[in-house]
Amino acid sequence: MGEISYVRGDATVPSVKGVKVIAHVCNDIGGWGKGFVLAVSRRWPEPEKAYRAWHRDRAANDFGLGAVQLVQVKRQVWVANMIGQRGIRTGSKGVPVRYEAIGTALGLLAERAAELGASVHMPRIGCGLAGGKWSRVEPMITERLVRRGIAVTVYDHGE
Repeated sequence: MGEISYVRGDATVPSVKGVKVIAHVCNDIGGWGKGFVLAVSRRWPEPEKAYRAWHRDRAANDFGLGAVQLVQVKRQVWVANMIGQRGIRTGSKGVPVRYEAIGTALGLLAERAAELGASVHMPRIGCGLAGGKWSRVEPMITERLVRRGIAVTVYDHGE
């Protein structure tokens, strides 16, 4: 059994061969405009378009906490929009991150990654604007992805 690989760099440009899924956490209110999604949108327009349509048509689909939307952006590259935060602001109900939703989404992501024969690449999901703690997210990634034999690389941006 492997473990999570940590590298410095940009999660939107994984430098491995084969099929890749770039995973990130989105909110449940249709907001797309801060954090890691900006890097995604600079590279490809499709994930944002798909997320906005998914939210707009949410009465007729599975959009909600714990759901995953896979969007193909290149022949061997997919982006996983995972709904893992309630709203976008820290308030009386605490930070936006919803660990249970991230756990559910990671389980769905594992199934899709296994079907695609893909490795998974991500920033420290749920720990930026969502306000989560990596000490809670990392074990879920290990449990739901790494233990299933899916290679996971986590990217820390900057120097």
